[in-house]
Amino acid sequence: MPMSSPYCHWIIPRGVRFAVLFAALLALLAACSSEPEGPALTLPPLPWPSDALEPLISQRTIKLHHGKHHAAYVDKANTLIANSRYEGKPVEEILAATRGKKRHTALFNNTAQAWNHAFFWTCLTPEGNAKPEGALAEAINTEFGGWNAFRSAFIEASLSHFGSGWVWLVRDKGALRILTTANADTPVAQGLTPLFTIDLWEHAYYLDVQNRRKAYVEGVFDGLANWKAAEKRYNAGKP
Repeated sequence: MPMSSPYCHWIIPRGVRFAVLFAALLALLAACSSEPEGPALTLPPLPWPSDALEPLISQRTIKLHHGKHHAAYVDKANTLIANSRYEGKPVEEILAATRGKKRHTALFNNTAQAWNHAFFWTCLTPEGNAKPEGALAEAINTEFGGWNAFRSAFIEASLSHFGSGWVWLVRDKGALRILTTANADTPVAQGLTPLFTIDLWEHAYYLDVQNRRKAYVEGVFDGLANWKAAEKRYNAGKP
């Protein structure tokens, strides 16, 4: 029997056929009008002028660090994430899923470095000579026995760390911890809440103080640390 016969109209009622066709048309229009997935990561603008952290961190270092190193991590991470199973996933989820997986080493390293650097810029401020206040200050006193003891422990951890990496103050299930991570590793992939960090890679300080990591770390901690941002993260319970 020809497909155009009334028999086919009897099997699929006219109203049902119209509804199916209309739904298909709407789906097609939605697919055509939807915007393509954007990049997983973007290079954030600096929260202060590139010369704002001088003399400790020069404009030359900031431009190289942000505009070259950080930008390269972002570009490489987006290339690796695109068309992978992680496309469209939150960055924190990508980091947790790829940490320690050899086949995803490049993806993790570049994504983690992009995240770490974006976080690092928010940990610095030209007006960074104030100490934490409120709940964070109380927690530091409780966990470390006072500000001076905390400062000593943080700087010692920075100097004891071998090679490239990061030193962090994190919140771990309500308690404060100081830890260092090697190379690109990041506490956000370990279920910890970062509150503050200092970049220990040599590209962060070598143009300005050469191999004197202590001078760099002490200078950042005492003069450029954004403890207001750390307080907000501590109070909110998230980075």
